[in-house]
Amino acid sequence: MKNKFLPLVCSLALLLPVSAHAQNEVLGTPPEVQAFVAEMASLHGFDAQELTLRLSQITPSSRVLQLIAPPGKPAQRSWQRYRSRFIEESRIKQGVRFWQENSATLAKARVLYGVPEEVIVAIIGVETIYGRNTGSFNTLEALATLAFLSPNRAGYFRQELEQLLLLARENGVDPACYTGSFAGALGIPQFMPGSLRRYAEDFDGDGRIDLEGSRADAIGSVARFLEQHGWQQGEPVAVPAYLSQAPDQAWIEAGIRPSLDTGMLLATGVRADALPERKVTFVDLVTPGQATEYWLGYENFYVITRYNRSSFYAMSVHQLAKALRQRYQTVDSQAPL
Repeated sequence: MKNKFLPLVCSLALLLPVSAHAQNEVLGTPPEVQAFVAEMASLHGFDAQELTLRLSQITPSSRVLQLIAPPGKPAQRSWQRYRSRFIEESRIKQGVRFWQENSATLAKARVLYGVPEEVIVAIIGVETIYGRNTGSFNTLEALATLAFLSPNRAGYFRQELEQLLLLARENGVDPACYTGSFAGALGIPQFMPGSLRRYAEDFDGDGRIDLEGSRADAIGSVARFLEQHGWQQGEPVAVPAYLSQAPDQAWIEAGIRPSLDTGMLLATGVRADALPERKVTFVDLVTPGQATEYWLGYENFYVITRYNRSSFYAMSVHQLAKALRQRYQTVDSQAPL
């Protein structure tokens, strides 16, 4: 990598065991660990004996396993409950302040990558409340726990553990330096290690990528991530849709990637201020006890779901972005000349 991503703090604490809490058992060397080490040695030239020793001494985090596990009694999906966590006054106010304090950097990102300021700010606001909550889990411990002990998506987390080890080696630091979310996401924009290596950018030009302490690097990296995933400059994200009867189940099952013919939907009774020639995804936002909210999502809606593969997430980003833009323009128009 041309630029470096270095954790802000890498202290003598690294001489201590990885785990920050007392447990009785370490990870050891089950077949999954052995296979992973062999692959790291073969593909990337890691010292097998050294890596085996390092991983075997990690104490798995029971808290990480608790947080990643599905609830014992799954709650009903509720768009309004989910929305209320992010489209609320405090997050809007803090977002406008973040925008004001970083307006030049956000404008630079818009010019370079075509992503509007409000979308960048909204993603950072949803992810970490503008950098206030980036997580305190040891990333090496969290990813090792999920890679070898999680019953779900272990393969994905092994890939991210691989990316973390590569990231640390490239930057000459101990992998135990990194802290973030329980799932291994890092910094202000909560990039997974693989996304960080592929899309993060030294946007302030200081010679290092710092997603923990540099707002500029976080802003530029979010914009580049969206641009690299196909963001269409100047194009809409989604429009509300209204139906007089229940939607065709095939529309919902068509998936999140826009593939439905808008003209066909309009011809079958869907009412929306939509462009007939565009492909869309049909988005149903369900709230128990309330009427379902329907939207037509364009390619930019799909791009937001590459950050988090949830229609609830993408719509929260979209609606927070709109609220931020409206409030920012109101505040800006009231500023003294």
